[in-house]
Amino acid sequence: MRDVRTLPKAHLHVHLESTVRPETVRELGGTSERAEVFGTFREFADERARVRSLLRTAEHFRRIAVEFCEDEAAQGTRYVEVTFTAASHGERVGEPEMPLEAVLDGLAEGEARFGIECRVLLDHSRRRPVERLWRTLKLAARYDRVIGLGLAGDEAYPLAPFAEVFEAARDAGLHLVHHAGEAAGAASIREALDLGHSERLGHGIRVLDDAALVAEVRERGIPLEVCPTSNVLLGLVPSLPEHPLPRLREAGLAVTINTDGETELAGEYTRLREVFGYGDAELAELARASIDASFAAERLKAELRAQVDAWLATP
Repeated sequence: MRDVRTLPKAHLHVHLESTVRPETVRELGGTSERAEVFGTFREFADERARVRSLLRTAEHFRRIAVEFCEDEAAQGTRYVEVTFTAASHGERVGEPEMPLEAVLDGLAEGEARFGIECRVLLDHSRRRPVERLWRTLKLAARYDRVIGLGLAGDEAYPLAPFAEVFEAARDAGLHLVHHAGEAAGAASIREALDLGHSERLGHGIRVLDDAALVAEVRERGIPLEVCPTSNVLLGLVPSLPEHPLPRLREAGLAVTINTDGETELAGEYTRLREVFGYGDAELAELARASIDASFAAERLKAELRAQVDAWLATP
């Protein structure tokens, strides 16, 4: 069995604020204890909000971005699209551009130091005002390294109020990727695709609730950003052996493996080997799927595919 830490991967669904190192949390004045499982999504969101509240200065934001790059590179990640809640932080600290600019500075430093390429997706809670998403769009349009935006948070809140912003984002050349089909059912996926023009599905595991939707997602080649351990942590799946990942793959869907920021990416691949018996060829297939589903330049995709082939060819 080959070392999954050396398997070149793309990481497509990871929230920067969920990746803050425990020692960094402690140094910023928080507690680094993390729950083993959450009873509700609200419990999860409240715990992550406590970590976000510790980030107050440009140096804080720059630091977590540099550390993120170092940690990702150690997992074999070669390209990452990291999600960041920029407008919310800007409102909280009273400096609209500072958090994003500091994160972008940190990612640039991390790229240079650790040999990883990073792009940013800006997210917006479904529970928050439409006006904040407009501000998020304005931020996204200002910086080349920001390539898209999308809605996250409680899927009980509809996408409809944000439809005009989605159209404006498309006109600006930005990608759209929404969380859907995680806690809510197939209807949330339908809404994300039809109203939200989502190019990938953040999670999307509930697509299996609707056979017709499975067929459509497969035929359209809409990738799923699956986060197995996070789904268990949030109580959405009883245990990892009961996770629908094998059924998603058997249905012919484009499945990518991600962490949501709750675990290490190489650890996710290792657990798939241990729990589902996936061999190196299947892990390499999942790594290729992550590369194919990314918004990376075609040149970089070709390089990364070749690196995956080399990993598989080396005893």
